[in-house]
Amino acid sequence: MARVWQHPFINVFRQFKVDEWKRSTKEGDVATVMDKTLKCTVYRVRGSISASNYIQLPKTSTQSLGLTGRYLYLLFRPMSSKHFVIHLDLATEDSQVIRVSLSNLFKEFKSTATWLQFPFICETGTSRKDLAGVAPPAARWTCLQLDLQDILLVYLNRRYSHLKSVRLCASLLIRSLYTSDLCFNPAVTVAEARRAKLPVTPIPREMAFPVPKGESWHDHYIHIRFPSGSPAAPSELVQRNCSPPEAVFLRHVPQLLPRPVAFSKSRQDSVSPVVQMLGPTASCRAPLGLLSEDGLSCEYSEVSTVGGPRGRRQEPSASSKAPDKLAAGSGLQVSVRKLAVVPTAPEDVAKHESFLPDPVLRLKRVIGFGGHSTKWALWTKDGAAIVYPCHAVIVVLRIDTREQCFFLGHTDKVSALALDGNNSLLASAQARPPSMLRLWDFQTRSCLSLFRSPVHTVCSLSFSDSGALLCCIGKDHHGKTMVVAWGTDQVGRGGEAVILAKANTDVDIQAFEVAFFNETRMASCGRGSVRLWRLRGGGLRSCPVDLGEHHALEFTDLAFGKTQDSRTLYVCSRSGHILEIDHQRMAVRHTRRLLPTQTPSGPLLGPGIAISSLSVSQAECAVGSEDGYLRLWPLDFSSELLEAEHEGPISSVHLSPDGLRVLSTTSSGHLGFLDMPSREYSMLVRSHTALVLALATECNRGQLATVSRDHTVRVWDLATLQQLYDLTSPEEAPCAVAFHPTQPVFFCGFSSGAIHSFSLEASKVLVEHRCHRGAITGLVTSPDGSFLFSACSQGTLAQYHCAATCCRVLRVVANVVCRDAHPSPNTLAVSGDSRLLAFIGPSKYTVTIMDAASLDDLLRIDVSTLDLASSRLDVAVAICFSPAPPSHLLVSTSSYKVVVLDATSGRVVRELCGVHPVVCSSLALSRDSRFLLTAADRAIKVWDYLTQSDPSCQVYIGHSEPVQAVAFTPDQQHLLSVGDAIFLWDILASPERSPPGSVRGSPGPPATCEAGPNARQLEDAVSRTNGLPRWQVPMPSQATPPKLSICAGPSEGGDGTFSVSDEEGPSEESHSSEGLCQASGPPMLVQKEACGAGDRAWGVAGAPWGLDMLPHPHGQPSKQGTWNPSRARTQPTARPDSYKHFTARYKASPLMAKNVSSPAAGGEWLHLKAVVGYNGNGRANVIWRPDTGFFAYTCGCLVVVEDLHSGSQQHWLGHSEEISTLALSHSAQVLASASGCGGTASCCQIRIWDVPGGSCQQLLSHHCTAVQALAFSLDDRLLVTLGDYGDRTLVLWSMATYELLSSTHLPEPVHGMAFNPWNAGELACVGQGALTLCLLQQRGTDVSLQLHREPIPEAVGAGELTSLCYGAVSLLYCGSNAGQVCVWDTSVGRCFLAWEADDGEIGVLLCSGSRLVSGSNTRRLRLWAVGAVPELRHKGSGARSSSVFMERELTLDGAIVSAVFHDSMDMGVVGTTAGTLWYVSWAEGTSTRLISGHRSKVNEVVFSPSESHCATCGDDGSVRVWSLSSMELVIQFQVLNQSCLCLAWSPLSCGQPEQQHMAAGYSDGTLRVFNVSRISMELKMHPHLAALTAVTFSADGQTILSGDKDGLVAVSRPHTGMTFCVLSDHRGAPISTIQSTTKEYGDFGVKGTDLWLATSGDQRVSVWASNWLQDCCELVDWLSFPAPTLMEVEVPVAPQAGTVPTHPVTAWCAFPQASDCSPPSLAAFCPWDRTLLVCAGLGQDPEVVFYSLCQKQVVKKIPLPFFAMSLSLSPRACFMAIGFAEHVLRLVDCVSGASQDFAGHDDGVQLCRFAPSASLLFTAAHNEIFVWEVTDC
Repeated sequence: MARVWQHPFINVFRQFKVDEWKRSTKEGDVATVMDKTLKCTVYRVRGSISASNYIQLPKTSTQSLGLTGRYLYLLFRPMSSKHFVIHLDLATEDSQVIRVSLSNLFKEFKSTATWLQFPFICETGTSRKDLAGVAPPAARWTCLQLDLQDILLVYLNRRYSHLKSVRLCASLLIRSLYTSDLCFNPAVTVAEARRAKLPVTPIPREMAFPVPKGESWHDHYIHIRFPSGSPAAPSELVQRNCSPPEAVFLRHVPQLLPRPVAFSKSRQDSVSPVVQMLGPTASCRAPLGLLSEDGLSCEYSEVSTVGGPRGRRQEPSASSKAPDKLAAGSGLQVSVRKLAVVPTAPEDVAKHESFLPDPVLRLKRVIGFGGHSTKWALWTKDGAAIVYPCHAVIVVLRIDTREQCFFLGHTDKVSALALDGNNSLLASAQARPPSMLRLWDFQTRSCLSLFRSPVHTVCSLSFSDSGALLCCIGKDHHGKTMVVAWGTDQVGRGGEAVILAKANTDVDIQAFEVAFFNETRMASCGRGSVRLWRLRGGGLRSCPVDLGEHHALEFTDLAFGKTQDSRTLYVCSRSGHILEIDHQRMAVRHTRRLLPTQTPSGPLLGPGIAISSLSVSQAECAVGSEDGYLRLWPLDFSSELLEAEHEGPISSVHLSPDGLRVLSTTSSGHLGFLDMPSREYSMLVRSHTALVLALATECNRGQLATVSRDHTVRVWDLATLQQLYDLTSPEEAPCAVAFHPTQPVFFCGFSSGAIHSFSLEASKVLVEHRCHRGAITGLVTSPDGSFLFSACSQGTLAQYHCAATCCRVLRVVANVVCRDAHPSPNTLAVSGDSRLLAFIGPSKYTVTIMDAASLDDLLRIDVSTLDLASSRLDVAVAICFSPAPPSHLLVSTSSYKVVVLDATSGRVVRELCGVHPVVCSSLALSRDSRFLLTAADRAIKVWDYLTQSDPSCQVYIGHSEPVQAVAFTPDQQHLLSVGDAIFLWDILASPERSPPGSVRGSPGPPATCEAGPNARQLEDAVSRTNGLPRWQVPMPSQATPPKLSICAGPSEGGDGTFSVSDEEGPSEESHSSEGLCQASGPPMLVQKEACGAGDRAWGVAGAPWGLDMLPHPHGQPSKQGTWNPSRARTQPTARPDSYKHFTARYKASPLMAKNVSSPAAGGEWLHLKAVVGYNGNGRANVIWRPDTGFFAYTCGCLVVVEDLHSGSQQHWLGHSEEISTLALSHSAQVLASASGCGGTASCCQIRIWDVPGGSCQQLLSHHCTAVQALAFSLDDRLLVTLGDYGDRTLVLWSMATYELLSSTHLPEPVHGMAFNPWNAGELACVGQGALTLCLLQQRGTDVSLQLHREPIPEAVGAGELTSLCYGAVSLLYCGSNAGQVCVWDTSVGRCFLAWEADDGEIGVLLCSGSRLVSGSNTRRLRLWAVGAVPELRHKGSGARSSSVFMERELTLDGAIVSAVFHDSMDMGVVGTTAGTLWYVSWAEGTSTRLISGHRSKVNEVVFSPSESHCATCGDDGSVRVWSLSSMELVIQFQVLNQSCLCLAWSPLSCGQPEQQHMAAGYSDGTLRVFNVSRISMELKMHPHLAALTAVTFSADGQTILSGDKDGLVAVSRPHTGMTFCVLSDHRGAPISTIQSTTKEYGDFGVKGTDLWLATSGDQRVSVWASNWLQDCCELVDWLSFPAPTLMEVEVPVAPQAGTVPTHPVTAWCAFPQASDCSPPSLAAFCPWDRTLLVCAGLGQDPEVVFYSLCQKQVVKKIPLPFFAMSLSLSPRACFMAIGFAEHVLRLVDCVSGASQDFAGHDDGVQLCRFAPSASLLFTAAHNEIFVWEVTDC
């Protein structure tokens, strides 16, 4: 709603009533005058000093305009011969404030992280000598249109939020300011646009300039749009839009130059400043490309591009000989000719492919601590994490998992931190004056406020406990101590921090703290003073404490006593004194002093131990001293409790909120904590204390070595980033480091010239070499481990033989390496094949390449003359080799370029210009040559290196000091950057194929082969990866690539088409070695001179070819036509790069039980009532017919038919495996469903269902792996089934006789198919690189397919077509994996239109009438208006490209896999991979959740005491509350990155019935208590270190019992959050069950009214009686059972992709589902007899045991067919439900022993739970939840 009132535009001056000056302010000479040109009143701002004469909106800097419009329109005129300045403060989405300044004072573009300066240039004619200066005498009124969104996005990679403030400084005339989301054309009025029907948004009348009748707007005024671009002038950095197309610039023309002018087309900076806005429009239109018709010639013009961090936008233009007229006054500088829009050239397609996702890097870990100070480290409220600064980054470290998250935004080192008591606000200050303060939302890590402090340098921050007050202490610009109090209570609600009071003082302040019990009182200490402060009446007042004899001490830290009634203030000093001060009486109560240990005869006097920090809890006081000791004392200081020695002086100590841990930091960069109960010290962070100079990585052991100016060499584990070794060299500083590639050895070079070889195994120096006289400047080993090379500052190069353990010197060459080179870790480089050595030298202007073995000079390249146009000599700075041939050498130069040289010839291959604004000192290239890293100053850039022309890049900051080196980790999944600290970044981009024009070469086909047009697509399918998560680790395939052949001509007797039959005869010509072309590369199509009729072929692109299908008599295959999978699938196919293909969820459970006896009809004890969940793993598995109301979807192996009005369900059972897809006949009378193979099914099942009756009419079986798609012909007489990428068969079935009519094996995977609704005999298929049109031809009973394969035009740029749908007559829409939609005219087989419809793969397309719906794996669902597409087909190239545009867009919760819409396309149902079905209404623009379930395994089901609701939890970390009456989701609690393993609902006896609580246990050992009534989390406890596996409430609900994976049982109170008892009797085995019930006092001979049991995985059950209020817990019984007997089972083997499933493997195991081959231990109290204990899985045989607690013996046994996986007892009747891993549910009558088995789940039934009323039974298998109605219990 915040944006509605600002539409369509806002007059800023009117809105904020500038004429009244109440909400705005003016300074200096500001007046209103009448302008003769505009004939209205304007504001004149003039004066000699711009900063003293201005208009500012709003009035104060703490206020905000809050204007969200994308465009800002400034109507102004510069004063003649004067300068002017305009300042805009823009707020970003992360609350960062960016200042954008425009002025004709600026001579060049400048940028920082928070400021952009754009020069406003006035040039005359074509002269460009003086680009900056005063406005010309004839300055005109100007409409300056600023795209605020693009300015921030392009130049700073930030997202625009709103306009915060504006300041208009002298000298200028200003009419007004306007903001809008619309892009207006100021030269066109509303009347002109309507009259001429111009496709532009005209300027509103209020904003329009008056134009004399008959004259042009451009003759009087100027329009500047920035950022902007023009294809007509690609060399201009920002193009003005101020004249008609034919105008010649003869007058003074203002321009905005965003950087120093450089008129080359090479890249100048990380992003190009050109942003095209050629088509002003208010709607979102797709960039279209009309494909030129045959015979029409077209030429490609320059394409202006934007290379920003978020991709590129382009506006292609074309020209021919017949120019068309452009609308007068449109101001669009384009040359429009007959052919308006042409396809983008292939090289342009490559140029505009940018790496995804954005960002490509994510900061994962940081090694470092401190920077400005090492005393700031804070506990979070729950004590689970620590907050500390690492230079400019604030780190939150979880102490249990060592995971890090970051607060990013500071541009300098953080000098102080403060966290409020609620963990809601975090305050931070940076060191460099003037100090900037940031307030963060601690939970979301977003910056809420950024403001400048009156304190020049901040040294300390302190929050009040509520977070409403922040105190800041530091020095002002005079060096005087200042205290500032800020009110921060409105910050989290959109307000700003307000200064409440500030005070200057002459006393020294070393520590300052706000009292937790009264936020208006504070205390400070420093040299010779302890003062108490009070905030009162808008002022800060202080009063000193009378210290008496201690008045001269230097106090270092203080702390308030933590008890509410405590009046004590503890203060420590550098002399070892600890003072206890009564802060109410302001007097010293006690004084103690910490002295060194004295000998018995020694004196008692002497210097005390300097105490640097202290911290106080309710019972202890922790003291940290400069002798490195952490000491823990009771508050009376009677005796020392603990003492821990550190490796350096302690900087700070902090007790955790629970008082059980002490956090300590040292000045040597260490951060750790002492756990008091266990007396163990845990080191969390070790870090360098000075600048890190160089790094090296090792691939075999995954290690990282760094050297630093702190004289240390450290070796780290790359996986954990924990320090392994620390080598200190006090005498000489290490300079360079390198690992041996194969041995556990690393080499280090020092400032003295020494080279040391260190052994990691022996931890000693192996050898030392001193052949250098200067400091080591370069050190590198050859990749094969043969040689080590070193260079020094005296120009000496040394070669060592390091293949053996002992490294020896081979050669030393003097005066070859540059002596005065720029300091860089990349001065030496060895090629990837270890043959070449490159270095900078002998001078800094040359690069030398040597033979690495002999050190013979091969090439010397003079880099100083590479740029002939430059007036200064270039200097080489850093070098590196490309990792793969062809061998290229990358050289960074002093002119901010990276030059790529051919290492053989020395020629320049390419140049990257303007890489950084300063010299790039470090380079790194990824192993696949996809990413180039460059580092300069404090920034890192990642370049899309494969893009040849104008590569894009992304900029990353975070270092507070210059980056010294960058490198990729050996696995290429991360990158490292070192400088002030060590940063580890995640590379988020998945491996991709090389785009066209890539520098990577690929081996070509053999000379005897000719690559077909689809060779590239075939390669793409093999090399690229799928976007969905992998269920299994891909295994290497031993099979060779498929061998394909194509006949050069038609077969004998043919009719001009290639004939392929299914006949299998003795001829094997097509499989002989002579008939095949073997290639080392990917599979490709080859031609043969001749071929036989038996050859199988895939047609030549563009040529007609046929597959003649011979029918099988009586529906059975003949001997000649038998389909042989061993022949058809000799070569397994890799999964294509398409998420369209179905992959069944891997099930670890054994095969489904055979011979399951179903109960007699009418006598079932259970009826399946409802199924909760939708299978998001399926594809096209949703059916909806709006006319009949039929709605069906799949869940596991069930087809669920649901009444959308009543919610009732029907369940069609029959499939034994997961259903992959559905199809409904056009008559809506027949439904086809297909499931995968596996289990008991050797082939895929296709079931034909009668829709009215809900019964299965026929079972079809033919495909081997999975069915990709099903389709009925228009007359419903045929069913076509398509196999997946592993099956690759296309099968036709007769629906009258269910006979197989034909089966064709396809050599390439096909992603989708559809029947033509306008032609019953046409079927279209899409796949890799082509569209295939199939014509069904029937002659009697024979059916054949005539196929025409049309390749995708290169201009489309799509590698694979993944989806399709028919539109109007002869129109076929196809989606690609690159996000494009192309339109085909099937009557002529031509693709005539394509547009970019999405960023990802389009998997769903639906069309009806003039609307098209597209869905992709980017989770976006889009609605397109395509009504003009038929016109485009008829008009060809003469049609307008703007006719297709996007109407609506919705973002759902997963990739779109299924969709069905009404014929009007206004509403529909959409399914996603998240397992959700959405109802989509385009009219309302809304999406409503219809069906949803857990994404992963369901672990527990619990019920409310009233049975109105139930709750489930799962591995996805969610706790979901459902309404039992409708099974609709009511509440969901989500915990990220954790699994919820157990759940319990509080009983009624816990107190108020309206206060419903749930306890949930998670995999990180935490226990969370949720209030269901308030929909909130009330409590989070951490009673366990291991994952919780069981939880329950006590009978009275006042206690929670929880068990973990290690076998510990914890007893906690939810009201206090305290764990008061831990039982370790089951230690060593996971707790599987905890159950609690009531008993009478004295039953079983023990006290207590609570009876509970615990079961562990080692076949043990313990029964306890307890009274927790009296702290009583006694053991009632202990049961131990023998291990189960091994049994022979068949375990299924998961097939590899594209292979036929193998037979099950026989194994000996009791319970194949479990990792330890043991069944789960199950036990429960019998509801109908509380003295009985029911156990399962606890004996040698599969049985249920009834154990009497009174008789202490087993009284009954019920045998079972398998070991039980789950167990539940009916609360009312004597029934028991048992789930088996064999997919079977059994209901047992415990009295008679009778049982019934029920099937339906497609996985092991891991959960059974009766509802409290016993009328419902819930079962779960993986993420499926079945609700059964109990009929006879």
